[in-house]
Amino acid sequence: MRVKRQKKNRRTVRFFTVCFGFRQPFKVLCDGTFVHHLVSREITPADTVISELLGGPVKLFTTRCVVAELQKLGKDYSESLEAAQMLSTATCEHDEAKPADECLSEVLGSKNSEHFFLGTQDAVFRKKLQMESIVPLLYGLNNSLQIDQPSDFQREVAKDSERKRLTMTDAEKRMLEKQTARILASSRGEGTAEEDEWETPRVVNSRNGLGVKDKPQFKRNRAKGPNPLSCMKKKKVNDAKKPQSKPKAESRSGAQEVKKGEGGGEKRTRKRSRKGKAGPDRT
Repeated sequence: MRVKRQKKNRRTVRFFTVCFGFRQPFKVLCDGTFVHHLVSREITPADTVISELLGGPVKLFTTRCVVAELQKLGKDYSESLEAAQMLSTATCEHDEAKPADECLSEVLGSKNSEHFFLGTQDAVFRKKLQMESIVPLLYGLNNSLQIDQPSDFQREVAKDSERKRLTMTDAEKRMLEKQTARILASSRGEGTAEEDEWETPRVVNSRNGLGVKDKPQFKRNRAKGPNPLSCMKKKKVNDAKKPQSKPKAESRSGAQEVKKGEGGGEKRTRKRSRKGKAGPDRT
């Protein structure tokens, strides 16, 4: 049963978010009876419990008239008064304190432009708001919180707003007629009265009258010119700047050595590797 109840609550919240633009963080307006129920049933912390119910972060509000009404109720509601004073205050613009239901109904109005959720334990007040206002209602049931399902009035308002969004207004119809007449006249090569008046004829470079080309036109990739890097002149290198070759080092094993002979002539000898040879030296 708890899972089914959570699905119903999420479906209700989704209805108000999609149809009437309620957004997170949700603003919850609490009256004295709702605050007293939370305190007496020890449903704390209240913002966490309500956020779990609505499926998103919340901000709790009350009005000065609600706080003044709790002050008049005496010591039995002292804890509820302290809890209400800790909440944020919504402007009600009442110089003198009014009854809580009248104050809240004026703050909400019929359209509820501030997108408030309302928490109240007054069943009569909840029925009244369901018939004349777009307000999602919260109430406490024993140690849990519930949200009322959308009423027939609220569903009808949602359907009417959807019809208005889907249908064109008179101004939009007139604009559409002017646009179609202008497009047809331009396709025939004739100018409309407005274009002749302003002397700005509209030209549509297309084959059909809707301004859309029948076939896509592809551009061919053509060579624009030679590569500028290939046309650069070669740089001349001076002989003085050429790097001089370093003298070769004398050869190690296997290299040739030049020696002077007895007759003054040069004699070349060759050294060979003696690795792995136990025999006599060979020249």
